[in-house]
Amino acid sequence: MDRKALAAAFPATLPVLLGYLAIGIAFGLMLEAIGYNFIWAFFMSLTVYAGSGQYLGVSLLAASAALGEVALMTLLINFRHLVYGLSMLEKFRGMGIRKLYMIFSLTDETYALLASAQAPVGVDPHNYYFSIAILDHCYWVVGSIIGGMLGAALPINTQGIDFAMTALFVVIAVDQWKSYKSHLPALIGAGAALLFLLLIGQEQMLLPALGVIVAALLALRDRLDEKPEQQREVKA
Repeated sequence: MDRKALAAAFPATLPVLLGYLAIGIAFGLMLEAIGYNFIWAFFMSLTVYAGSGQYLGVSLLAASAALGEVALMTLLINFRHLVYGLSMLEKFRGMGIRKLYMIFSLTDETYALLASAQAPVGVDPHNYYFSIAILDHCYWVVGSIIGGMLGAALPINTQGIDFAMTALFVVIAVDQWKSYKSHLPALIGAGAALLFLLLIGQEQMLLPALGVIVAALLALRDRLDEKPEQQREVKA
């Protein structure tokens, strides 16, 4: 591990540290509440590491869901990661075997950091990206363990605690809105989601909405890739 890259990446991951400890603890509490202790929380966070997918996993375990149902629900809830992966092709190019881990570790929060990440001067970019992914993963695992241990030691009511994941998504969305001058991608995403929510309801909206979002972003790729100077020249 490149210590220089790790030290440079840590400040950038502080918002995720705070968020992942909170929602990781919530996940550990929920898992403990259905009879799975912190050891299960550790291994699930280490090997699955799916954020909202793990929250769903708690409900599926509690309901003794069939393997086919688990596979389908996981695909639906994590389908958005196909879009994440496509947009990271250039950043992950040349990372060798580490590319496999980068693909595995591409959660919503890690993607949000990597999408705008620029390695400091003197730090290898690939080592910097890898350090961000490793740190975020560690935060989630530690939070899950703490939650599982707290759930075993204290009588905690976990009703409604899964809203912690929704709250973190909102924080990330607000941060991304403030960070980028162009709000077109966010507006496309919100518009497509709202449209299909009204047309076909929340149970079936995800895949059609994501399909429309991907198509729209691909169609507008040249415009979105333009630098501010180029956009001003076009307007002039």
